[in-house]
Amino acid sequence: MVRRLVEILALAACVQAAPAAAQPRAIFDFVSYDATDDLEAPAAATFRNPVLPGFHPDPSVVRVGDDFYAVTSTFSWFPGLPVFHSRDLVNWRLIGHAIDRPGQVDFSGLGTNRGLFAPAISFHDGKFWIVNTCIECKGNFVITAEDPAGPWSDPQWLEFGGIDPSLYFEGDRAWIVYNDAPPGEPQYEGHRALWLQEFDTASMQVMPERTLLVDGGVDLSTKPVWAEGPHIYKVDGWYYLLAAEGGTADQHSQTIYRSRSVDGPYKPGPVNPILTQRDLSPDRPDRVEATGHADLVQLDDGSWWGMFLATRPFAGQSTLLGRETFLLPVRWVDGWPRFLDPGEAVPPVVPVPPLAQMQGTGWGDWHDGFDTITLSPEWITLRTPTDRSQIWHDVEGGTIQLQPGTVTAGDLGRPAFIGRRMRHHSAEISTEVEFTGQNAGDFAGLLAFMDEGHFLTVGIEGADGSRRIAVRMRKDDADEKRGALVYSTDWTSARAQLRLAFDGGSAVAAWRSDEASDWQQSPTINVEPLASIHAGLFTGLVVGPYAVAGNR
Repeated sequence: MVRRLVEILALAACVQAAPAAAQPRAIFDFVSYDATDDLEAPAAATFRNPVLPGFHPDPSVVRVGDDFYAVTSTFSWFPGLPVFHSRDLVNWRLIGHAIDRPGQVDFSGLGTNRGLFAPAISFHDGKFWIVNTCIECKGNFVITAEDPAGPWSDPQWLEFGGIDPSLYFEGDRAWIVYNDAPPGEPQYEGHRALWLQEFDTASMQVMPERTLLVDGGVDLSTKPVWAEGPHIYKVDGWYYLLAAEGGTADQHSQTIYRSRSVDGPYKPGPVNPILTQRDLSPDRPDRVEATGHADLVQLDDGSWWGMFLATRPFAGQSTLLGRETFLLPVRWVDGWPRFLDPGEAVPPVVPVPPLAQMQGTGWGDWHDGFDTITLSPEWITLRTPTDRSQIWHDVEGGTIQLQPGTVTAGDLGRPAFIGRRMRHHSAEISTEVEFTGQNAGDFAGLLAFMDEGHFLTVGIEGADGSRRIAVRMRKDDADEKRGALVYSTDWTSARAQLRLAFDGGSAVAAWRSDEASDWQQSPTINVEPLASIHAGLFTGLVVGPYAVAGNR
């Protein structure tokens, strides 16, 4: 059962009493999202990628009977590790989060590009399993659940280094394959290796010995970088090792190896990589980049399909959406799987898998009027909640209310912010807020957040006893933590309707007193500096209500 974010925060709130200094609350009546992309709807029996649009990187997928379940990375966002369900691989529904309790994993104080990396989901012996790495927060762990919607167990921390673990089960034995440093000293920057370690399901711990499967990548003499995200499959007596290579940007790719034994030796396929866009013309239409970090499933008809991450840049390698989840058929050529031939572009529209089609998920427009205390599981917050000295959100009387504190979007604390992923290059996000704060530094409005060094805000800002509408952007560490002032205008009311309109690398902030008034707006803002390529590559834009308390 999907947990309510309000309940999660209330649980953490019991730990410590509320701070003594009362701050004015920011009261938001609604949040609306309107996609303004002009893409044509795909024809019948086809679909348009991505199947999980917006910030959903490092997908892993498992089939259980007629059902498919997928998980993706969330880094330091909470709840973490979303679990999706589908019966047709195209239309997915968020059913819960594997990390949804404050006591499971603590990534408080971490940067947005730390935390939960590259989960891998499996099903064995009547249970769902996820193995995952928490960067700078204790390392690798495994969790289990009888129901993929949760609850998931507390983590069992695993005694090995490296990242990107994945479980492979065969009979009553299990192994974990993962990325770690190579044997001896690395020969160059990005030199990694793929290792295998047996896993004891009774003790929930790895065995002490490990086996080297791949050193460097397909061809060590070419100095391949960042062999990672490995998975093992057994097909017709062969063990296939699928792994990413090249780093998660424009050089990203997917590679394949096979062996007659689970512990090797593994030999690379005759065509590698089996998925990449790095050698294609930058002028091609419907351009997709950074393809890799894939996982495979087989259907009843014998066909194979793969999910993988990729980006849709609006220019160069720049996107505000982050790395998204795509789906393609995988064909077998002379005993080897292949997504695309060398030089082949990811097609914009693809025939659907041979499965009964679900009702469309609808990753388009949405409106949340906060009419019930049950928040959509799409709402996420920054970092793990721990105690009541932090910021809490309440749903009350058809509003969501934020109790602001002094933590800004540029800090490594837990700001009063709750957001949802932006899923389209062109979209408008709007809200109505009431905020009585007038002290310097008081702020309530919308935040579009890439990471603590890259974000855009519009809202009511206190100005030593008065108010103004302020638009701020932080594009590097040189800007102040609340963002550099881009535009401001006097504002006498404690209430405003606000809007952020994005179109590729441009944005316009707008405001008005009510629906009967005309929108006033800022000059066009260049938001290309907020793109994920400038912000560590890992995340994408998350937009929603935000508040800060200034000096008291």
